[in-house]
Amino acid sequence: MAWTYVPYPVLIADASGTVRHANPQATRLFPDLRSGSPLAGSVPSWLADGHLRWATAQFDEKAVLSGPVGERSFEAHPTAADDGDVVWWLVDDTDLRQAREELRVERERTAFLAEASHTLLSSLNLDRCMEVTGQLAAGHLADAALVVAPRSGSRLPVVTCLRGGAPRRSWWDTEPEAVPGLAEALQGFPPVPSQWIDPSSAPDWLVPEGFGPVGSIVVTPLPGHGVPAGALILLRRSAGAVFTEGEEVIARLFAARAGAALSAARLYAEQASLSQTLMQDLLPPVLHQIEGVDFAGGYRPSKDHERVGGDFYDVHPGKTEGDASLAVLGDVCGKGLEAAVLTGKIRNTLEALLPMADDHQQVIDLLNGALLNSHHTRFATLVMASAMREAGSVQLRVTSAGHPPALLVRRDGVVEETASRGTLIGVFPNAPATTTWETLAPGECCVLFTDGITEGKGGPLGGEMFGDERLRQALSQCAGMPAEVIVRHVQMLVGQWVGSGPHDDMAIVVIGAPRAHHLSAVGGHTRGRFTS
Repeated sequence: MAWTYVPYPVLIADASGTVRHANPQATRLFPDLRSGSPLAGSVPSWLADGHLRWATAQFDEKAVLSGPVGERSFEAHPTAADDGDVVWWLVDDTDLRQAREELRVERERTAFLAEASHTLLSSLNLDRCMEVTGQLAAGHLADAALVVAPRSGSRLPVVTCLRGGAPRRSWWDTEPEAVPGLAEALQGFPPVPSQWIDPSSAPDWLVPEGFGPVGSIVVTPLPGHGVPAGALILLRRSAGAVFTEGEEVIARLFAARAGAALSAARLYAEQASLSQTLMQDLLPPVLHQIEGVDFAGGYRPSKDHERVGGDFYDVHPGKTEGDASLAVLGDVCGKGLEAAVLTGKIRNTLEALLPMADDHQQVIDLLNGALLNSHHTRFATLVMASAMREAGSVQLRVTSAGHPPALLVRRDGVVEETASRGTLIGVFPNAPATTTWETLAPGECCVLFTDGITEGKGGPLGGEMFGDERLRQALSQCAGMPAEVIVRHVQMLVGQWVGSGPHDDMAIVVIGAPRAHHLSAVGGHTRGRFTS
């Protein structure tokens, strides 16, 4: 017969399960196979049972049987013969199955690494990133995972996570040399192969509570951006399989992604801390009464997500009791961080010039020279007001350098404009300005503001400026009110006017003469400062 010479094992059995013929390849595969013998007992049960189901029409003619033969795997394809016998063609699919399994495993690993990258990079919070690293590693790579961060002081920060459990944070006061390979991993050296680590050498404080005996350990570094981001420890129980070489490779690939995410989170935390420190003096303070004069201020940046910008204000108390306090409000050309850099320079310069604060023009001239000699191409406007309590009223000296004039709110609701005028700062070699003297009776105030308030666009049609007249009307309604209330009232009205539309930075400072003289809530000498 032709099937005798085919390269595949072929056997023929009748409907009762009796072997009719078998080619040499089939007899070599199944040594007990003989013509006339029952199929059962001569071949594996999966093939014998499949033949009976097929012969009794309980088996789909298009279906294929498959099962093990020794250490190999075979597919059995049935073909019906004309005399009712069944011809079984056996094909060795071991290599194909192995290739499919390797492809499946590789796809799962690729999907896991992709998921890990997405999840790890979804947060820049360092603590959260360590917890996610532990959960992912315990859920996909081991029975337990420990994420060890670089030493903080004398201790090692650690996140421990069991498979299916929640991460738990702790601190190790021990030396990493107690765990084989951990000290090297924390320094960024290549990992020690798992088979070189004796699981029984794991110290008790390394093994999570209730974990049981350790069967296999992997310790791998968490590479960072230039410096190690920590180390990852994977544990498997004694009853489980040891880590294979392929699993260690996946652990290292995962560790590389986790290390990059942890390093980015740590860098972000350091930069955020640095930015917070650098901007500390630029954040709005709570202004109080200083030497019997009320001060209040408010600021709104051009963008809600920004904290600093081109508008700024400062309030400097007098050096000694009886000296005038100096309020300064200004507007730097531009917005955002670049403008804030110049406001910082102006603030520092003005603070250095405080001994000359009695002479507003001299302060403006020196500030103008400093800006002209800097690398900045921006200019600024400024309004200064020296305030001192005298006989129940507040005496003011107001000087404007290219800035909108200050407004005086009298007790009867009349709003007056101060007469001081001046030149922009940082544009011309000279910046002449005039100084006016004003008196605030009890219940009256002086309002310093930037043009972001009057030029804010909005209203019913969305494009109309808030304008000077609306500001005057709003202030007229605030006659006799405390300085803080006036600031909040103006901010509320302007905020409602511009809505969610674009606007410039807005700053306002109110200097008020209290109706009754009393000591400051902070002792009368608290420094108030805001730069943004």
